Amino acid sequence: MEKRLFVPFVPADTTLPEFTLRAVLLGVIMAMVMGAANAYLGLKAGMTIAATYTTAVLGMAVIKALKGSILEENAARTIGSIGGNIATGAIFTLPAFFIASVWDPFYTVDHYLTATVILFFAGVLGIMYVTVLRRVLVEDVELPFPESIAASEIHKSGQTGTGGSKYLFGGMGLGALINGLVETKVIAAGWQSLVSLTKGTLLLRGPGMNPAYLGVGYIIGPKLSAINFSGGVLAWGLLTPIIAYFLHRDNPAAVADWGAELAYVWKSTVRYIAIGGMLVGAFYTLYKMRASLITGISRSFSYIRGSASGTIALPRTEQDIALRYSLPTIAVVGLVMLLIFMQFTGALLPAAVAALVNLFLGFVFAAVSGYLVGIIGVSNNPTSGLTVSVLIIVAFLMVALGMEGESAVAAVLGVAAFTCTSVSVAGEMMQDLKAGHILGCTPWKMQLGDVFGVAAASLVMFLVLSLLHIGDLKRSTSERIDQLRSEGQTSVVYGGQDTEKTGTSYSLADVQALSPEEQNDILGTQAGFGGERLPAPQASLMAVVARGIIESKTELILVLTGMLMGLSLIMMQVRSPMLICVGMYLPIDTTFAIFIGGAIRGLLERLQAKRKIEGAAKESMDNAGVLLSSGLIAGEALIGLLFAGLAFGEVPIPHIFAAPPYVVSLGIMALLAALLVMVPLRRKTA
Repeated sequence: MEKRLFVPFVPADTTLPEFTLRAVLLGVIMAMVMGAANAYLGLKAGMTIAATYTTAVLGMAVIKALKGSILEENAARTIGSIGGNIATGAIFTLPAFFIASVWDPFYTVDHYLTATVILFFAGVLGIMYVTVLRRVLVEDVELPFPESIAASEIHKSGQTGTGGSKYLFGGMGLGALINGLVETKVIAAGWQSLVSLTKGTLLLRGPGMNPAYLGVGYIIGPKLSAINFSGGVLAWGLLTPIIAYFLHRDNPAAVADWGAELAYVWKSTVRYIAIGGMLVGAFYTLYKMRASLITGISRSFSYIRGSASGTIALPRTEQDIALRYSLPTIAVVGLVMLLIFMQFTGALLPAAVAALVNLFLGFVFAAVSGYLVGIIGVSNNPTSGLTVSVLIIVAFLMVALGMEGESAVAAVLGVAAFTCTSVSVAGEMMQDLKAGHILGCTPWKMQLGDVFGVAAASLVMFLVLSLLHIGDLKRSTSERIDQLRSEGQTSVVYGGQDTEKTGTSYSLADVQALSPEEQNDILGTQAGFGGERLPAPQASLMAVVARGIIESKTELILVLTGMLMGLSLIMMQVRSPMLICVGMYLPIDTTFAIFIGGAIRGLLERLQAKRKIEGAAKESMDNAGVLLSSGLIAGEALIGLLFAGLAFGEVPIPHIFAAPPYVVSLGIMALLAALLVMVPLRRKTA
């Protein structure tokens, strides 16, 4: 079959307003709002919202009202969505400084400045890496980029009058409705059951009731979704139950809650094995991309020489920020890294090693992050797993260089913060650039626009985190003090974890005069970061791993085992070892739902083949299915933002049923499957 030349929605020879003041201002505002919303949701639930859909809809609505162009809409969306990824880098790492007792108190002017510098320069680093990687990944026809397609379809639906928008907005309505029913507990979010066999127990889970995951699976197709799900089956069907079996085979009756125990084994053991596998898979992925990387980078240098001599005139849609600007910027970021790490370590050699390792691994994982986003999207990108991989490497380097104590822990967490933010930004930027590639936008304008978004989100992010942290501390400690006073007590015995203070008595008046962090420690309320209301699960993991390695308390054998497992998958010539390990790292109800979506797409493809539907008719049907599934993704993301806002304002969300039946959720999945198959089949050729 003859290869078709790709033509963007807005051709390269068409000039429209794009990088305008109103687009930048709207994007900057959305970046700060989405950053705050994702910060709260991530600290509470360990997950973030795919900001690109929210900003796509808002950007389209505002820019269209101002009679702007589709390229302006894309510029606003791109700048706005990056705020959510600055939040990801922040919430996954900065609270770890407090949890690991490195920044106590958390909020000081010095900590604000340090955190803001880290977030900004790490974000810029991620963007600069993408200027080198864009052509390699965006033009890879094997990467489906499901969420990029969804975002671009939102913009295109507002421009075309072909009737395709009815599928998109119909899917958005369904996704929003279903997610709303889940949040209010009208229908069940998931299902699990225990199966005990002799001395062992299996924990079975059904696919999560997430329209967005079904949509992602539908877009990426049956093969990739099956590979991803195979990792979940490996984690929950083999490793988790067999490890739990050997831990408790002598006395299985002593386990009070097998469901909680199996979940703990997965979190504390299997995910470390998955991290080891991802580490090997990351370098293997980079190795497979070596030819494309070399070609892409060589092409970039040839463009510089050609542009300078006037022999090459790149089309508008192929113009990235030139290497003569991006490479010096990367060098400046490297110098800033060195200064930050010297502040943490107090020594030049460890700081220099940390900076060099971070620059190298940052580029590696930026490429891997972009690759994974091309397969499963930003929403499912295992940023925390990639970050932990870097954290582990740097932690052992610090130990090898003789670093110890708080300075070593701070340096390791600093590297984690740089890596997590740059990798997260690189993944989102790659997703946005793919959407821009489809729409016909100018890459360098999108990349420069994201610098504004990164700056805006970085300036406010530490303040948002501090507000949430200190607010929770004050609420919890004041409630505890009021409770003690109502019981007639005028003093309290130290309830924290500092053994030197055990048994010390404090008057309530003295306690009330202390800072919120000191009150929290004395009263033992365990509020703030790592507490009940703000558990910050990823940051807690970073803190535990960093301190555990520095203090020789982490079992390296788990990561090493995962690396050997990853190597064995490569030797077996498995199509995507990285995707399997990602499936092990993600919750199985997530990968199961993605697999169901892929299976639905596979069913449609079989019916098309059986009816011998090809050519324009098949393409028209596929477009209808992609539009509908894109709507499911966007609808869930938008309603998720609404519920995040309600939670931020402490507005109670009604729960209709205490334990809604899962069979209703299965029925809704079946209806969605029928829609995703029958609606495309009934669409006539456009």
